[in-house]
Amino acid sequence: MDSSETPVVMYFFPFIGGGHQIPMIDIARVFSSHGAKATILTTTSANALRFRSSIRRDQSLNLPITIRVLNLPNDAVSPDSSMSTTPSTDTSVLREPLKLFLTQNPPDCIVIDVFHRWAADVIDGLNIKRVVFNGNGFFSRCVSQCIGRYAPHEQLGSDSEPFLVPQIPDRIELTRSQLPPFARNKPGLPDKVGKAEEKAFGVVVNSFYELEPKYVEYFKTVLGKKAWPVGPVSLCNRNNADKTDRGQAASVDGQSLRNCLSWLDSKEPNSVVYISFGSLGRLPPAQLVEIAHGLEASAHNFIWVVGKIFRRAQNEGRAGDDENWVPQGFEERMMEMKRGILIRGWAPQILMLENGAVGGFMSHCGWNSTLESVTAGVPMMTWPLSAEQFYNEKLITDVLGIGVQVGSKEWVSWNAEREELVGREKVEAVVSRVMGGGEEAEEMRKQARALAEKARRAVEEGGSSYEGVNALISELKSLRKN
Repeated sequence: MDSSETPVVMYFFPFIGGGHQIPMIDIARVFSSHGAKATILTTTSANALRFRSSIRRDQSLNLPITIRVLNLPNDAVSPDSSMSTTPSTDTSVLREPLKLFLTQNPPDCIVIDVFHRWAADVIDGLNIKRVVFNGNGFFSRCVSQCIGRYAPHEQLGSDSEPFLVPQIPDRIELTRSQLPPFARNKPGLPDKVGKAEEKAFGVVVNSFYELEPKYVEYFKTVLGKKAWPVGPVSLCNRNNADKTDRGQAASVDGQSLRNCLSWLDSKEPNSVVYISFGSLGRLPPAQLVEIAHGLEASAHNFIWVVGKIFRRAQNEGRAGDDENWVPQGFEERMMEMKRGILIRGWAPQILMLENGAVGGFMSHCGWNSTLESVTAGVPMMTWPLSAEQFYNEKLITDVLGIGVQVGSKEWVSWNAEREELVGREKVEAVVSRVMGGGEEAEEMRKQARALAEKARRAVEEGGSSYEGVNALISELKSLRKN
């Protein structure tokens, strides 16, 4: 058989943790569905259990996808010992196991998460094509690059003074307080991550052309980056089993989940607010109290996924699960009135957002959550916390017109104390604004639904992302001849 006809061999090396691992697993499944021989590299069988069920379902359909556990040294501690893994987690203990496996089993390329900062030297030293995944969209990356290049915030009088992001297609206004520390304090200096990406074969991006066309073009032509948009990859989860298993195990059992979905089914279309701040988002008890009072005052139905809680005095900023923050009688009143449900921990977000009763999503604007809201056609109430989330907020509200800002103005690391407090009045106002039947709300809903349809077309045969996957596979095949 001609080498161009044999399947392309691709490895996928995700970073441990929900926000990066979940889309990388989906990307591997997407490439497998296009005929690439996909192998997901992981560190322990326990970590593989988090996504093994969906991979086995793919294998039952004869898709060429497998999981490979990298063998750690006997005295090594796996970096995925808990799902609290963050971008600062050191995974370099995997250096030698990865090098050995790649030496013995060289692929056509390896797709690697950008947070494996040490791995570029290993892969490049073996002359293996390295494709980078960093979990963001095109818009946020263009904004970040332009802030780094031109440092428009450097001469500002205060952190709250607004500035315009230069040289990008839309008028985007930010403040220094909304920038991550590395961008705020060291403008224009490339970091190790950026340098490693520059030397890569290219980047795969979990987005689709029709969502941010001006920024796909800007990224490729003005910034000179080689990229393949392949998303929204969450749409590869086509059945309820895949959607339920995606990520961590749900914090509610099967019967409770069914009860929750039945509760949603009993509500009118677009009448429920879904609230979640992601797997790393940590709000202090005082902020949770304000959200609770704002939701109650809004008189709208809601499902609130309450994650970890920031508690400085008790455990030096680590997350806790203390329930003392709940306003007296709040949960009982909401249940008695059949107005709201609190879920503590993890919930199958795609299943929730796709339910027709959900009419708004209060979110931290993580890129996965943003895409999942877009594919469900649900307008957003934006509450960014850290990472590139303030950039994503601007895309949602100022460019796409599918969301309203709650009022968060302060970038704070997931494990640091947040001084900013968004009051209950703002929470009530933004919920009423998005969930109300006014002209603005209807226009946002109309635009969100149009984008959802474009997202689905993008991943279908002949769509922009479908062809993006094929383009990378074809390019890798063509390189075999050289």
